[in-house]
Amino acid sequence: MMAAILAPGMSPVALAQAEAPMVYDNAMPSLAPMLEAVTPAVVNISVTRVEQMPDVFGFRGNGQQPPVRRARGAGSGVVVDSEEGYIVTNHHVVAGADSINVGLLDGRVLEAELIGSDERTDIALLQVSADRLTEIELADATRMRIGDYVVAIGNPFGIGQTVTSGIISALGRAGINNDNYEDFIQTDAAINVGNSGGALVDLQGRLVGINTAIISGSGTSSGVGFAVPVDMLAAVVTHLERDGVVRRGQLGVIIRDHTPLVEETLQLGANNGALITQVMPDSVADQVGLQVSDLVVAINGEPITSSRELRNAVGLAGVDQVLELGLMREGERMSVSAQIIASNGESALAASESTDNGRRADESRFLGAQLQNAAGSDAGVQVADVAQRSPVWAAGLRPGDIIAEVNRQPVQSLRDFNRMLSEEARVVALGVVRDGQKLLLIVS
Repeated sequence: MMAAILAPGMSPVALAQAEAPMVYDNAMPSLAPMLEAVTPAVVNISVTRVEQMPDVFGFRGNGQQPPVRRARGAGSGVVVDSEEGYIVTNHHVVAGADSINVGLLDGRVLEAELIGSDERTDIALLQVSADRLTEIELADATRMRIGDYVVAIGNPFGIGQTVTSGIISALGRAGINNDNYEDFIQTDAAINVGNSGGALVDLQGRLVGINTAIISGSGTSSGVGFAVPVDMLAAVVTHLERDGVVRRGQLGVIIRDHTPLVEETLQLGANNGALITQVMPDSVADQVGLQVSDLVVAINGEPITSSRELRNAVGLAGVDQVLELGLMREGERMSVSAQIIASNGESALAASESTDNGRRADESRFLGAQLQNAAGSDAGVQVADVAQRSPVWAAGLRPGDIIAEVNRQPVQSLRDFNRMLSEEARVVALGVVRDGQKLLLIVS
């Protein structure tokens, strides 16, 4: 009966043979040998911060300073270079700390120096002076696959080193904080408060990521944890070791994801990549000849399948580094070399003011936009007004814009515009001129 329940169609002998590889010397498989080698490389981190207490008694009004208190925090870290004493952890674990101590598995407690920290990737680099440190081996990020078994090692709730296990649930997760550089490994291995900065390792004990965040309604593990992948970690550590900060590069373009649905309209020759929708004047991109509607599909020979991948690659490239960009333009493959310059950290886009001149003749509406013929012959279609929360507003269309192309075909008047629209089209590509600059807006 049990054989029929557990493995329909299999004899008890066949079932036993199927299970045999899971048993070794009459014992269940164990992670203990791997963990014995790896856990000394994972450390507990304790920090102290001096915080000013709320001024509830009016000290400032009397010319006095409110009292302060010493707040303590805990997290985890990983030794990545035993000779130099380098330890990586999360930025949020050590941000604002007045003192940082590292607890080793052998019981030693060491004072750590903060070498550098990067809020945008949530990575910090510490250094300790000690011998007999154990460093961790780094995995090959390109070989990670969804479904691979992984083990999380850290210091949850400050109770001491703890090991949990699970699988890689997803790769390339982003959107946790859109201002940050994200390419997370998602795992169902339990990660809790205090695990931040700890190791996510494969079954060979190699570091695949640094545990950094969870999604949870209760503040405890719900099976959705995130780790910074080892390739991004290595790039950030290189910056921090050299400069103490990450000096991000920029190309000077605005980009968006290219999808098969958008490809149906634009016919650029590839189904994914980073689509250039604006080139900033006098930028690196402008100087090397990048154009609106160019599709970036590779950097230095490595595939680029999304705008996030391009942003991460450029943002983490060293300033003055030359990148070879693989492009699709008008269906043809080409390459462009661009030398990265330092990012100024400012937004590349500025809001444009409405230039509605009151003309009411020859008007039309399109998905929440009020359109009219632009002044001058063959000038295109001017956007007189845009309803907020409309599809075209979400796509970036604004009052004052001039629509010069629809689906890469020139538009000279409202008549042209209306003729080019297809009722069956699920995506419309608008070539727009704003303040003398060309933009590509995708409306879906």
